[in-house]
Amino acid sequence: MKALLRTAGRTDLGAWPVVGGLIVIAVVFGSLNERFLSAENLTNLALQMAATGTISLGIIMVILLGEIDLSAGSVSGLSAVAMTILSVHHGWHPLLAVAAALAGAALLGLLHGWMFTKLGMPSFVVTLAGLIGWQGLMLYLLGRGGTINLPFEGLLARLSDTWLPLWAGWLLAALVVAGWTAGSVINRRLRRGADLPVTSGPWLAARLTALAAVLAGAVLVLSADRGVPLLLVLFGALVVGLDLVLRHTVFGRHMYAVGGNAEAARRAGINITRIRLLAFMAASTLAAFGGILAASRLAAVNQSSGGSDTLLMAIAAAVIGGTSLFGGRGRAFAALLGILVIQSITNGMLLLNVDSSVRYMVTAVVLAVAVAIDSLARRGQPR
Repeated sequence: MKALLRTAGRTDLGAWPVVGGLIVIAVVFGSLNERFLSAENLTNLALQMAATGTISLGIIMVILLGEIDLSAGSVSGLSAVAMTILSVHHGWHPLLAVAAALAGAALLGLLHGWMFTKLGMPSFVVTLAGLIGWQGLMLYLLGRGGTINLPFEGLLARLSDTWLPLWAGWLLAALVVAGWTAGSVINRRLRRGADLPVTSGPWLAARLTALAAVLAGAVLVLSADRGVPLLLVLFGALVVGLDLVLRHTVFGRHMYAVGGNAEAARRAGINITRIRLLAFMAASTLAAFGGILAASRLAAVNQSSGGSDTLLMAIAAAVIGGTSLFGGRGRAFAALLGILVIQSITNGMLLLNVDSSVRYMVTAVVLAVAVAIDSLARRGQPR
């Protein structure tokens, strides 16, 4: 056992433990209840994870810096309420209301970042104040009624009830594989031209084949029910887009540098204040978009919008997916993998009529194991 722990401490296991966990979850719940792996249930699972997964993407932006954002849930609820009020009560076009809500959330994130960078307040305290204050503002805007419904035939409500036709699902999967292949080939050529290490051809081919197989399986399963949901496409596009930004842009490299060692990044000429401000702004904006997706699926906003366990599940998804709480390590795909684990556990236990108390305890164990693996991996790295 000690040898195994030492090996884990010296090896960056990446996303493999999460993938292995997903396989175990699928086997266990699939054997206990045949409905778990049905097309209908997997489609519902895809819908359930989009909103919280989007909020988790924003959480990742802040965790990469070694900080935390406790206001994401309240910001998501407040933004959804603001969007609904502008659209329903003031007659704004839905897209304009969404843009205004996202812009307002970005300003809230800028305020959090300013308080953290300029006033020197801990991010925990800044965002804890945001959690309380923005939730209070949300309740104030809702008023005594407490609930505002979205028009069922409106653009916002139909967002969560839109499904791609069969041909569009296959076309989208083919475009993703083609784009990923082209990007991998170009990146390999550039690295080889710069005398940098490159991924071996067989391993690259195996990864692309696995990606094609996963996407083909997803399209087959989802098309067996109602089709590929638009919410899943939007969430997937955000994951891929954010991953490209973090891995292939100067801003992304600066994010990892600041999270890994802020003082070294400052001495290297990186404007760490600007990076931190942008990270908090991105976190709040993504939280707002997640709240809008949740409002679309419910076709309403109410006093529980952004509340309950939304924030805790978003943070847990980021960490379980492989984002290091110590900063400097993690990818956008952590949100996708982490929320898949959490929602799969939740969905499977609901099908088995297991009490919610057990679900919370199981999620806590999975979270603790994920952080333990991260701590061991970090301990084995050279200082």
